[in-house]
Amino acid sequence: MSNKTLPIGIFDSGVGGLTVVAEVIKELPLEDVVYFGDIARTPYGSKSKETVIKFSREITHFLVDQGAKLIIIACNTASSVALDLLKGEFDRPIIGVIQAGVSTALQVTRNNRVGVIGTSTTIVSGSYVNELKRLNPNLTVISQACPLFVPLVEEGWVNHKVTTLVAEEYLSPLKDNKIDTLILGCTHYPFLKPIIQKVLGEGVVLVNSATEMARITRKTLKEEGLLREENSDVTYKFYLSDTSANFIKLGERLLGEKMRVITQRM
Repeated sequence: MSNKTLPIGIFDSGVGGLTVVAEVIKELPLEDVVYFGDIARTPYGSKSKETVIKFSREITHFLVDQGAKLIIIACNTASSVALDLLKGEFDRPIIGVIQAGVSTALQVTRNNRVGVIGTSTTIVSGSYVNELKRLNPNLTVISQACPLFVPLVEEGWVNHKVTTLVAEEYLSPLKDNKIDTLILGCTHYPFLKPIIQKVLGEGVVLVNSATEMARITRKTLKEEGLLREENSDVTYKFYLSDTSANFIKLGERLLGEKMRVITQRM
């Protein structure tokens, strides 16, 4: 499989992966993209490891059927528990978001006190903590599960007072531990960046792994000989496992263009 003209496949449990789509489009403007958002079964973060692996395998098969030459798991929960398994099962590059967030955090921390927020499954997996400590044993890492953040984003409550109250409750231990860097360990969380920044203060750097993810995608495509060099008609296809007006609303705001969404039941 070496066709440069095939699309990049991206999937997430819902709207969060659109933050990765936006950065991939910015970094790789000549690449076609096919996206799958599993709206019907979100959130993944409260589900068992076995269930998340099952969903991730189903969606990867779908993206492969769409011709994806490379697949980005734009879901931290799925990256935490399914990445290695999927890489062993499919014959194309598959990359996850954990590596991207860790790499950036290590570069920007000044006091070696790093916070990680994510879904319950991501935090319990220890994927971020293990990778951070492997690369820098001197780090102090404080993890916090924020299970209500995903449904609040999916509901469109990105500027709601209820979301601020929830953020204050979740982020209090991180603030008390004087972190200077926070990994947003879920692709939904960048939608809440203004609230999170306000609660933690301007002295804390928020790491959005989507930007680094796009750079890793470019590097991987180039190494695999799959980087597209010309394209006169770039196409972006968006599939959802259920209807969602909020997905379209947030997506058009983020991408700055009209979206056509196709419902594809799993």
